[in-house]
Amino acid sequence: MALSPSKTSELLRQLEHRPNKKLGQNFLIDGNLVEKSISMASLPTNYPVLEIGPGLGTLTSHLLNLGHTVYAVEIDRRLEAHLREILNSFIESGQFNLVRADAVKQPIGNLPDDITEYSVVANLPYAISSAWLESLLGSEKLPTSMVMMLQKEATERMLAPPGTKAYNALAIFLQASYQQRGYHSVPGQCFYPAPAVASALLKMEKKTEPYLFAKETRSLIRRIFTQRRKQIGSLLKKEEHEIQQIMTSWLEENNICSTTRPEKISVDQWIKLGGQFPSTN
Repeated sequence: MALSPSKTSELLRQLEHRPNKKLGQNFLIDGNLVEKSISMASLPTNYPVLEIGPGLGTLTSHLLNLGHTVYAVEIDRRLEAHLREILNSFIESGQFNLVRADAVKQPIGNLPDDITEYSVVANLPYAISSAWLESLLGSEKLPTSMVMMLQKEATERMLAPPGTKAYNALAIFLQASYQQRGYHSVPGQCFYPAPAVASALLKMEKKTEPYLFAKETRSLIRRIFTQRRKQIGSLLKKEEHEIQQIMTSWLEENNICSTTRPEKISVDQWIKLGGQFPSTN
């Protein structure tokens, strides 16, 4: 059961815990939204789930009661202790696996090596959502799908098409491997404390042939997008000679004019650049 604002406030008082703004702690208190998250995920029976920032365990307990094995990453010491107390029976049975860690540094937590397919279902802490997602996309074990509660502005950046102001490096990395399968706007009163920004529930599904950019290529694209309004031809001149040669060939082979701005270059074209470098996929 989701908690009301007053019950959530009381529970936090008992735990002697104040929501940490720096960690992006806004706790889910709307039961309908919990159900919406789970129905949007549409998971097979007993499917493994990765949850980032389980908080008070509202979504976690629903997933566990449905029979899913949940691997969760929580950085907050008090919340970790609370979860271990209220979900102890699931921990003892091996159905709930919790690790206290920085999810940006450990994007899949303690997910076992032998699990090759899993999904993400999470009310992501807004403060780390983009950094965590980029870290995940740099790993070799991608989830088959992701249902994520996010700041609405973040979803707009992640889904931004080429030629728009919101188009960015993370959008390229995400769209190279995933396609949007669901979207649901969420009002602030579904959380405690209510965030000052609009929220949205986003579902992304892994493509049949996902593309993972190599670490060096991701760094290159990020560097380029720090000056997104400059011409690609002038930007490549700032790179080392070998990279300049690779990028010059890439521009010629893909009929990209040297006066083109990075924000105008499509995801598929960036993937072709990635193909010129060692790749992780």
